[in-house]
Amino acid sequence: MLKRASTRRFAVLALVLALVSACSQRGGSGSGGTVEKPAIRVAIFSAVDLATFWLAQEGGYFKAEGLDVQADTGASGQEALTRMTNGQDDLALSTYTLFFLAKNNGTDVKLIADATSASPRSNELVTVPNSPVKTVGDLNGKRIAISSKNAASDVLTRSVMRDHGVGFDKVQWVPMPLPDMGAALAQGRVDAAYQPEPFLTQSAKVAGAFPVIDAASGSTQAFPLTGFGATGKWVEAHPKTMLAFQRAMLNATRASVDRARIEPLVVRNAKVDQDIASLMVMPAFGSTLDARRIQRVPDLLQQLGVVQTKLDASSMITPQASTG
Repeated sequence: MLKRASTRRFAVLALVLALVSACSQRGGSGSGGTVEKPAIRVAIFSAVDLATFWLAQEGGYFKAEGLDVQADTGASGQEALTRMTNGQDDLALSTYTLFFLAKNNGTDVKLIADATSASPRSNELVTVPNSPVKTVGDLNGKRIAISSKNAASDVLTRSVMRDHGVGFDKVQWVPMPLPDMGAALAQGRVDAAYQPEPFLTQSAKVAGAFPVIDAASGSTQAFPLTGFGATGKWVEAHPKTMLAFQRAMLNATRASVDRARIEPLVVRNAKVDQDIASLMVMPAFGSTLDARRIQRVPDLLQQLGVVQTKLDASSMITPQASTG
């Protein structure tokens, strides 16, 4: 009896060790072998949207997949996209609107992984007490601060105005860096501003800004905001590296449900004050791309006349990795 029990324990132990070994190999070696490019550079811009990326870096999720991922930080999503398309960096975090505009202009871009979508009250159009703008109906003909023309700030603002029957043909769009919008509102240089977090909470603190309308409402509720992309050429040459990156981001995104893990990363990497970070509304983090959801972006661009032809999101989405 003792011999049979010992044999059964040995068999169970051997099975457990085999499963652990298989999982380890699957996690660190891509799909069937070593990644083609262990050291990769990702073009980014400092934003809360990078929380899961920073978690993948500092939490060891990239390392577990055999990747050494370095961030190349620029000033904007457009700069990040340019660095990726010109070959300076391997991947880029940018806004979906910019990815689709690049595709519309003939650039061979592919979408690798999701990053964020708008959660309720995380992206709002705001004003200040001394502004002539009090409601969404007051917006046409006013000066509205946006990050750049045809960026998510511009597209989502026009969409919510359209949803409420408010024209935007006479709006004076004022492109400026997001950190400057609070002061511009306080000084009366603009009448309203599109603000994502953490700038939303910062503007409320320093300028008394308050929301006119949630930019992620109506037809833009839960709207896809940012994701990671690469050129088609890069994807074709590095399929295992791409899958390893996707798995790391998927695991980091699952871990991000614990706010205590990502809030310190936002403070340290996005240079957000701790009191702002504790109050701000986080975007909705994601990693796996769904073609039907992402299709909302080019469809809205077409509806607003930003692009003239229909763009197919599914043709841009790469195969998606999964983990057990």
